[in-house]
Amino acid sequence: MLTKKRYSVKDLMIWSRWETFIFISYATIIAVLYNVFDFTFLDLPWTPVALIGTAVAFLVGFQNNSAYDRIWEARKIWGAIVNSSRAFGMKVQDMVTNEYCDNPVSEDELKIHKKTLVYRHIAWMTALRHAMRQKKSWESFSEHVTNREWQKEMYIPEYKYALEKELEAYLSDSEKKYVLTKSNKQTALLYLQSKHLRELKEQGLVWEFSFLELENVLGDLFDHQGKSERIKNFPYPRQYAGLAYYLVAIFLFLLPFGIVPEFADIAKGFAGSTPIISKIFVWVAIPFCGVVSWAFHIMERMARVGENPFEGSPNDVPISTIARGIEIDMRQMLDENAEQIPAGIPEKYNVQM
Repeated sequence: MLTKKRYSVKDLMIWSRWETFIFISYATIIAVLYNVFDFTFLDLPWTPVALIGTAVAFLVGFQNNSAYDRIWEARKIWGAIVNSSRAFGMKVQDMVTNEYCDNPVSEDELKIHKKTLVYRHIAWMTALRHAMRQKKSWESFSEHVTNREWQKEMYIPEYKYALEKELEAYLSDSEKKYVLTKSNKQTALLYLQSKHLRELKEQGLVWEFSFLELENVLGDLFDHQGKSERIKNFPYPRQYAGLAYYLVAIFLFLLPFGIVPEFADIAKGFAGSTPIISKIFVWVAIPFCGVVSWAFHIMERMARVGENPFEGSPNDVPISTIARGIEIDMRQMLDENAEQIPAGIPEKYNVQM
C-alpha cells in the first residue's frame, strides 16, 4: 500500500507503457489510412461512440468503487487484528499468574507459558497472511508483464519463504507437524491456543473469568480471520469485471474511427485561412486518442488489480508489514533483546507490502 505519496503520472505511464504504445500505434494507423490513403469510409458518427464511452465510464466507475470498498474493508479487518493482537498479548501477560493457583509454579515456567502463547499467536498471523497470499484462479495480477516486473522488485515474504520454514521460529516440532497436516492451518493454531488456555485454567494458572476473557479474544480472532477469508475466497462478481473489460476494449477499438474523422472535419473548417495549421491539426487526433484510450484503460486496470486486496499489488493491504509490526510489539512486551526481534518489512518505492 502506498505510504508517503501517491502514484505519479510517470509511475502509471511506466506501469501501462505497453498498452500506451499500442493505443498510439493503433490511432496512427487509422489516421494515416484516413488522411494519407483517403480511406474516408473509416468514419463513425461521434455520437454513438460517445454514448458507448459514457456507459463504459459509468460501469468502470462502479467497478472502481466496488474494488475500493473491498480494499477498505480488508484494511479495517487487519486493523482490528492489530487491536485484538495487542489486547491478547496484554491479557496473557497479566492473566497467566500464580494468584489463584494451589500449586504455584516458578516465574520461569510462567514466562515459558506466556512466550508459547504469544509465539503461537505470531504463528497464527503467519499462517493467515500466507493463506491470504495464495493465488486463486480469478487473480490475474501476476499475469501481466509489468506486474511481474513489479513483484520481482518488491520484498513479499510469502513469495520468498515457505510457511513450513517460517513456522519453525514460533512452534515446537510437534505443533508444527500437527498444524501442517490441517487444510486451514490458522484455525488449527487457534484451537491449540484454546486447548493451552484450558490446561492453564485447570492448573489454576488462569482464573476462570480470565479464561473466559482470553477465549473471547480468540473468538474475535476467529471473526477477523473469517472476514479476511471471505474477501479472499469470494471474488468480485465476474459478470461485472468481465463486462467492464470487454466494453472498454470495444470502446477503445471504436474510438479512433470517431475521433480521427472529427478532427479532419474541424481542420477543413479553417483550411482556407490557415492551411499549414490545418494540415498539422488533423494529426493531433493521434495523441488525443492515446490520452483518452489510456484514461479508460488505466481506470479499468486499476479496478481490476484492486479487486483482490491480498494479491501483492502496490495498492493492496500491507499484511506482511502489519503482521511484522504486531510481532515486534508482542515480542517487545516479552522483554526480548532487541537483537532477537526481527526488523520491520522494508519499504520500496514508498510502498509497504
